[in-house]
Amino acid sequence: MLWAVSDLIMDINGSYIGNIRWHTREGTLQELQTPVMRPGSVDSKLLHIVHYPTAASSLQHNNTDCGEQILPYGDTEKLIIGAILSMITLLTVSGNCLVMISVCFVKKLRQPSNYLIVSLALADMSVALAVMPFVIVTDLIGGQWIFGQVFCNVFIAMDVMCCTASIMTLCVISIDRYLGITRPLTYPVRQNGKGMAKMILCVWLLAASITLPPLFGWAKNINDGKVCLISQDFGYTIYSTAVAFYIPMSVMLLMYHQIFKTAKKSAAKHTFAGFPRQGDKRMSEVGKIGMKPRKESEECAHFARLLKNDRKNMSIFKREQKAATTLGIVVGAFTVCWLPFFILSTARPFICGTECSCIPLWLERTIMWFGYTNSLLNPFIYALFNRDLRTTYHNLLRCRYRNINRKLSAAGMHEALKLAERPTLVL
Repeated sequence: MLWAVSDLIMDINGSYIGNIRWHTREGTLQELQTPVMRPGSVDSKLLHIVHYPTAASSLQHNNTDCGEQILPYGDTEKLIIGAILSMITLLTVSGNCLVMISVCFVKKLRQPSNYLIVSLALADMSVALAVMPFVIVTDLIGGQWIFGQVFCNVFIAMDVMCCTASIMTLCVISIDRYLGITRPLTYPVRQNGKGMAKMILCVWLLAASITLPPLFGWAKNINDGKVCLISQDFGYTIYSTAVAFYIPMSVMLLMYHQIFKTAKKSAAKHTFAGFPRQGDKRMSEVGKIGMKPRKESEECAHFARLLKNDRKNMSIFKREQKAATTLGIVVGAFTVCWLPFFILSTARPFICGTECSCIPLWLERTIMWFGYTNSLLNPFIYALFNRDLRTTYHNLLRCRYRNINRKLSAAGMHEALKLAERPTLVL
């Protein structure tokens, strides 16, 4: 792209000497000196008509100090990138649809704690349907926004609200898992559908509190006809990134740390596989069997109770370990996907100013798609560690819709029988 700026200099004879400077996007400068022209001549009138509008358009082009950025993709690269991004979008929609269908239509999965999973799936699927397609089109045409200024504000609002709701729902899920592990007797009783619905409503309202300020004048989004960028106001950037990411990430890390500590204490406290540790008080109870034939039946009954408690402790320990592992993978995937994006979003106004972005567009897009990929991973992470979800997925994908609840109950009973039949003494 070239644009010209003409300078007119009047010499002592009343003639004009014009210097035309041709500017390129790469910053090179070429000067072409025009012939001497006298006022009122045809050439001077043409110079006035041609060169001055060019200069005005150049100044108008640079009034926001935002340079035009184009993604340097060839046809083959566009085809490959478009196929990959489209596949990510389709898998995100499919995976989150499976979660919503499974929880809503399978009776065993309709539990209050799974309502959070549905809210997470709804947020992730909204990202895939309302955000990803427009980003794909923008990327494939070179990075220029073509959907207009009004829709730019709508697009940014949907992007911010859905992504923030997804992140905050992950935070609430980590708190829910922590309370379920540390308060196994009282928390499930207090946990009901109304309470969970209020928590979900609070999550979406908090996400809306980040979305609305640019629409009501606190910080305006950037849109000059070619760029659609969220507001780079310093105060708004700090507020939005802190509420949408840094605070939820800190809470999730704290919850994971507490669950991990609880599982570690449980492993040190209890003995599993039904056999007491060396030196344990219960070892002496076992030794008494056979030493006092008169109380043999009483000792056997007492030992059976000990083994029953060990099975219960094993079940609790397995649940704690499973929760710690699941939450650890969720937090790890969340951090890897979103941390680069929010570091860039926080630093960009301080590096580039509040008028535009000076970060290379290809780098911005790559980091942004890493964040969107988190919406793809969430349904598969939870299915990986939830047997009921895995079974439901398997039946739905094979179009076996009938008797899913019966199959889940049978699978749960089979698991319980395997645990009961496990050898209790390891000699």
